[in-house]
Amino acid sequence: MIWDAIVIGGGFAGLSAAMQLARGQRQVLLIDAGEPRNRFAAQSHGFFAADGAEPGELRGRAWQQLMAYPTVQFRQSRVSSVQKLADGYFCVRDETEQQYQSKALILATGLTDTLPDIPGLAPRWGKSVIHCPYCHGYEFRQQPIAVIAAGEASIHQAAILPDWGPVTYFSQGKFMPDAEQLALLKRRGVTLEHTAVTAVEGEGFAISHMLLADGRRVPAKVVYVAPKTAFGHTLAQQLGCELEQGPAGAYIKTDAMQLSSVSGLFAAGDMASPMHNGMLAAAAGVKAGAAAHRYLMLG
Repeated sequence: MIWDAIVIGGGFAGLSAAMQLARGQRQVLLIDAGEPRNRFAAQSHGFFAADGAEPGELRGRAWQQLMAYPTVQFRQSRVSSVQKLADGYFCVRDETEQQYQSKALILATGLTDTLPDIPGLAPRWGKSVIHCPYCHGYEFRQQPIAVIAAGEASIHQAAILPDWGPVTYFSQGKFMPDAEQLALLKRRGVTLEHTAVTAVEGEGFAISHMLLADGRRVPAKVVYVAPKTAFGHTLAQQLGCELEQGPAGAYIKTDAMQLSSVSGLFAAGDMASPMHNGMLAAAAGVKAGAAAHRYLMLG
């Protein structure tokens, strides 16, 4: 069987894309490995009409609604390779060596995050170690905030956060603000600390303080850190997608309707945007699904 479209990735973007194609009565295969990027977060905030909902609950509800469409099928598996064939179709191979072909392909697998190698960070990721104030910052309002620098974007992050509470920017002795940035941080009331953080400490997922290299302990209740991001696979590279470089890492370059540089290949969600947000991922999925339907119509 040749599917009208295969969607790789069952997060907010992939589910939204598949829904548009299903409503267009197209034969859709959705393949998902079951490792969404937001699986570490207990709640999804700022999401239209679902503020505070658990991400898994939202995905589960979307799955249930999507699978009610008779033209949709699902495979839980990890895709290992993709290629565009001479006839223009896409060939997708999964980890079990099963092969599937489609006329259009949508990549929506999200990204993987790499945090600084500091004890206490990784176990608290998505709970009290976060990256987006709009997603999780309100719940920590008016409490001591630590920003552990992991790149140039961390300075921008520190400048935003005083609207949520008192901020200490830990440069780690590596990411020093220039004169203009320093003036902005001082104007915003940010405290600067250049001694390196060596551990994040507290009971359970809670945070009480930053342990510094000189033995000092600086109080904090939440840590913001900008992780480095990467694709969890080489599918984009296998297909020859043009990439762009964002603040956290590379992402797939697309046009306004999520079409990549490869004809018939669309990309949506965090892997196709420099700005990462659940609602933006869902919206991009809607665009990708509708654009893929139009591609099929004209093809």
